[in-house]
Amino acid sequence: KFDYKMAWFDRLIAHAGGLLKAGVPVALGGDYNVVPTEFDIYKKHSYARNALLQPAPREAYRRLLAQGWTDALRTLRPDDPTFTFWSFEFDRFRTDHGMRLDHFLLSPDLAARLEASGADRETRGKPLASDHAPAWVEIADG
Repeated sequence: KFDYKMAWFDRLIAHAGGLLKAGVPVALGGDYNVVPTEFDIYKKHSYARNALLQPAPREAYRRLLAQGWTDALRTLRPDDPTFTFWSFEFDRFRTDHGMRLDHFLLSPDLAARLEASGADRETRGKPLASDHAPAWVEIADG
C-alpha cells in the first residue's frame, strides 16, 4: 500500500500544479494520511514505523506546499497542533493523543481571504463519532 500512497501523492502534486497554473481559486481538502511534522502528533507517540510519519510522504507533502499552496490549519494556528484524528485504541481521544491527518491547502487567491480554520473536537467526542474531527476553513467573500 505504501507504493500506492506515494503514487497517489505524485498524481496529486501533478494535478495540483495544473490547478495553480490555471489561476482558479482552489481548496484541496481531505485526509491525506500524512502527519507533516512531529508537531502534528502527540508527544512520545508509538507511530515511528507507521507510513503516516515516514520521510517520503512528508517530503511529498512539502513538495505540494512548495508549489504555492497554503496550509490553512497551520497558517492560522502555528502554535496549536490542531489534531484532526484520534485512534479509538487506548482511549487516545480522552488523553488527547491525536494527530493532524486532515488538511486544507489553499491556492494563493483563497489564502489571501482565509479568515478562520480549525477542527471540531466537540463532534469527535460524541458517541459513535468518527475517529476524525471535522476540519473546516472560512474564506471571506471575494
